[in-house]
Amino acid sequence: MHDRESAATLVRTWIPERSFLVDLGLVLALSLFNAVLAQVAIPLPFSPVPITGQTFAVLLTGALLGSRLGFAAILAYLAEGSAGLPFFAGGGSGFAKVSGPTGGYLVGFLAAALVVGWLAERGWDRDVPHAVAAMLAGEVAIYVFGLGWLSRFVAGGQLLALGLTPFIPGDAIKLAAAAIVLSTGWRLRRTH
Repeated sequence: MHDRESAATLVRTWIPERSFLVDLGLVLALSLFNAVLAQVAIPLPFSPVPITGQTFAVLLTGALLGSRLGFAAILAYLAEGSAGLPFFAGGGSGFAKVSGPTGGYLVGFLAAALVVGWLAERGWDRDVPHAVAAMLAGEVAIYVFGLGWLSRFVAGGQLLALGLTPFIPGDAIKLAAAAIVLSTGWRLRRTH
């Protein structure tokens, strides 16, 4: 899947025009999508990391926009939240959120968008099994950064119990939902 058409992400098949303003609009729209889903947050009393809708948004952002624009959308989201807009989980904002216990997960969103976007540009977004694999790679990126950073704040023996294990079921559901949404988008595209 390396010809020009198959390398296009789903958004590029619906909005093929390439210009600075179109790309900027897509980046800002998806950064806001991430901000909205960050508000779907369930704090866990035993962990500094809440359950949020962000991973769903991040994975879709990378898949829909591709590596470059997906990375830019997440970078814009992080800049907006760091600058004081209430865009982080539960309306949080400021640089303290990026440098706090959940900061690694936020930075991991950049890596996830990059990885998922890169795989989507190679056709891994066309069907559910490939999309799940691409998004699983994105989840791994989030956890690598998130757990690495969180280890500075929690005791090593509690790291997985506070930063990984409680999130696996929800992340599996969000990953599957994102893959289904994406493949459904491709099926709709093929019928039009």
